[in-house]
Amino acid sequence: MAIEVSTQRGRFAKAPAASAVQRYRCANLIWALACAFVMNPAALAQTGPQLCGNPFQNHFGPFDYRASSVALRKIVEEVHFTVGIESITRPKNTQFHEMAQDVEYTLNVFPNHHRALITMQRLADRWRRDPPPGTSVTVECWFDRAVRFRPDDTVARALYAQYLSKQKRRPDAVRQLDLAIEHAKDNPLSHYNIGLVFFEMEEFDRALVQAHKAQAMGYPRPELADSLKRVNKWTEPSPAQASEPQPAQSATNEGAVQSTPQR
Repeated sequence: MAIEVSTQRGRFAKAPAASAVQRYRCANLIWALACAFVMNPAALAQTGPQLCGNPFQNHFGPFDYRASSVALRKIVEEVHFTVGIESITRPKNTQFHEMAQDVEYTLNVFPNHHRALITMQRLADRWRRDPPPGTSVTVECWFDRAVRFRPDDTVARALYAQYLSKQKRRPDAVRQLDLAIEHAKDNPLSHYNIGLVFFEMEEFDRALVQAHKAQAMGYPRPELADSLKRVNKWTEPSPAQASEPQPAQSATNEGAVQSTPQR
């Protein structure tokens, strides 16, 4: 039996029917291409102003969360980022499955609100949808907006790196951490947090460098060094590293990356 295909003149010509083997190969090829996109999130990664919007435009704000007063934070958080919303247990203004609407409002006002970024990611995981119900913006776009809004926010970059690492996009994750190191300057807490994310990614040599930097700057917490010791990746800093000058003053608005980096 033949399949009819249209010609330019509107008449029909006979085309040979595809064999069962050809149909099978075609189906397998389509499946392989589909799997390539599903299994390789980098193939679908799209960010930037055209796709993710302008984080500098909003009807209220936007504001740098790190530098915002407690009073300003409360205006938004007491309505749109309550404990129930952050814990994904009790919505305030929406239905349960649309809580991302409130988190979206929070991130439009404070694009680098660290805990809201984490909550948006958790909502996507909870519903196994990206974007999660209640927003049309992907999780990666929210991270992209945060680091475009405040490129020097090392916590936002560390959180972005954690997200990228979970998406099996290690080179992109390392790139975010390298940018965070550039902006960390003489802030020991920033270097320590970056080291914790490197450790989480099993980039132990990079974690060790960050641990030494934080230690030389006088940061006292031992957890990163202890973690490296447990996997036999710790070495004592050289005399030159140990004698690096301590910063005159550490930044006070540095947040903490969820779970591993410290306050």
